[in-house]
Amino acid sequence: MVSRIGALFEARQHARQGAREDARQGAQPTHAVISLGQIWVDIMMHVDGMPHSGGFIVSDNTTPAIGGSYRVLQAASRMGANAQHAGIVGTGPWATIIRRALDENGIAHIGQDRIDADSGFRLVLSDGEHKTFIATYGAEAHGDETTFDNALPSPGDVVHISGNTLMDHTAAGIDEFMQRAGTDPAARGYTIVLNPTNTLQLVNDHLLEDLVLARPIWSCNRQEATTLADRLGTPIDYEDGLTVGGGFDRAMAELCEALGGTLRAPLVVRAGARGAWVRIPGSGVTHVDGYPVKATHTRSAGSCHTGAMCAMLARGWSLVDAVNIANAAASLAIQRSVHGVPDCPSYTDALALANVESDGTAADATATPTGADAADSTAADATAAADQPAES
Repeated sequence: MVSRIGALFEARQHARQGAREDARQGAQPTHAVISLGQIWVDIMMHVDGMPHSGGFIVSDNTTPAIGGSYRVLQAASRMGANAQHAGIVGTGPWATIIRRALDENGIAHIGQDRIDADSGFRLVLSDGEHKTFIATYGAEAHGDETTFDNALPSPGDVVHISGNTLMDHTAAGIDEFMQRAGTDPAARGYTIVLNPTNTLQLVNDHLLEDLVLARPIWSCNRQEATTLADRLGTPIDYEDGLTVGGGFDRAMAELCEALGGTLRAPLVVRAGARGAWVRIPGSGVTHVDGYPVKATHTRSAGSCHTGAMCAMLARGWSLVDAVNIANAAASLAIQRSVHGVPDCPSYTDALALANVESDGTAADATATPTGADAADSTAADATAAADQPAES
């Protein structure tokens, strides 16, 4: 089965090679986007129903896809960034598939290599309504405090931290990196973007405290933001509920304001086609409109959004403008999904949908500030502003 999956990956990568070259046209060299994440292989299987214990089912469609931080880095690379994976890659058939995909997408592996273990994989069983995951952890999850010693960001770089890396032995490497990063965003010179997961409830208190004190840019979907708010003891009161027709926008703005005030750091809360809410310390909450699209995919475009946003920050765009381009990229990714996996577009295509020139000039306003003019803050300003005292 592994050899057949490898052949499918190879055919798909060759088919997209021309598209990747087009994606890089017009993209100027940028600072690096470095991911302190994990990469594994997903085997997506469509089934009519979940099997009972001891039962037997047949999948009518099996599709391989590379998961984890790969999708973030792939998006960053397609948006013209110098994408680098700092996590562990093993040795074996699954790792070979991962390495091939990294090479084909122009993603450099700067992390450690394990010769005594293969990379992991997950079976993803989907019955059309729900997905069930069966994971086998591999080399990517067996790190230690030295795991990210090779991650040496330069001024202007963007470091992406995935919530998956906070859940196993590699969390020690994240903690060590955060100690080196310090608690002053302006002094470190590079930007940290933290993309948590709903499993934040399981992250130990010490590591979570270090992450909050580092004041990165937090990028969450609504559920992740609510989980983080609950973990930090931030009271959230959804007076109008969370239905799109019944106070959804107000509830999202209130969530962003409350959680951002607790974090004292830039915060992005994504909401699919509704766009995203952005809060920068010292400014009000800004709603950045989305680009509605028919939902034809089976997986989230959150990784594409995060990768595109990181790439735009590395290119020197403001946080609000980076989120706007990321909204456009995520929308196109859904339209162009491959076997249910959103496929990130090129830099030029994302800018075209957003009606934005490569110098950042927009024909129409896309952001609606609810406080100060947040759109004028650069990516460096966004992180430096987190140094201000807590607000009322």
